[in-house]
Amino acid sequence: MTSQKLTFFHPDQDQHKSLHLVNEGISAGFPSPADDFKELRISIDQEVVRNEEATFYARVSGQSMQGAGLDDGDLLVIDRSMEPQHNKIAVCYIDGEFTVKRLKVTPGGIFLMPENPNYQPIEVSEDNELIIWGIVTYVVKKL
Repeated sequence: MTSQKLTFFHPDQDQHKSLHLVNEGISAGFPSPADDFKELRISIDQEVVRNEEATFYARVSGQSMQGAGLDDGDLLVIDRSMEPQHNKIAVCYIDGEFTVKRLKVTPGGIFLMPENPNYQPIEVSEDNELIIWGIVTYVVKKL
């Protein structure tokens, strides 16, 4: 089994930093006149954190989920209060190691699916110790 190393962080809700937000959508087609933009303030934590006590951040190490847009070094927002469901991306603790995979729940069993053809799915059996630690709700990317 190839696992990804994850380092967990808890949101710092004590320091509500707010940043500038352009209220209008930014055109990915033709430019929009600058006069149309209204400036507001936004807190990224308030935007991505639904349940403060159950939310953690983790940085991804590895390439197994590239096809889902999760790249090495990306910051994941993980909600531990969400129910695991088929096709959700989850942080899983399996046999003493953390990994990030897409959940595949079938009548035949549970599979932890990578999103990179260079990695094999993990079929969960009775011999495995599996804990669905949390569900990934957002990813923060560095461009």
